Amino acid sequence: QVQLVESGGGAVQAGGSLRLSCAASGRTLSSYAMGWFRSAPGKEREFVAGIRRSGRSTAYAESVKGRFTISRDNAKNTVYLQMNSLKPEDTAVYYCAARLGEVVVSTITSWDVWGQGTQVTVSS
Repeated sequence: QVQLVESGGGAVQAGGSLRLSCAASGRTLSSYAMGWFRSAPGKEREFVAGIRRSGRSTAYAESVKGRFTISRDNAKNTVYLQMNSLKPEDTAVYYCAARLGEVVVSTITSWDVWGQGTQVTVSS
């Protein structure tokens, strides 16, 4: 079973940028589709971005399209989420997730492994 550890969260002003990392151990990420989700206070966890196991295709929530970019480096066993033009409504705990296989889905229950999360706070 793969283990996931997120890093890179923090506090930033609106319009700023952050880069989240998700480092895997225990098993190579090349077997998994990877995703980022987030949980804001009082809201359900939601899909943010995903990348296929092959890395050939990505998917994004409408709210982050054009601002966030997901990428993966299988050689480093790491997945990234570059977040630009951050808004206060992006404030949340961000979670990395792995799904055995090729395809990215937005359904939370379809993901097999989760990290512990990293806090992102965007002030206005």
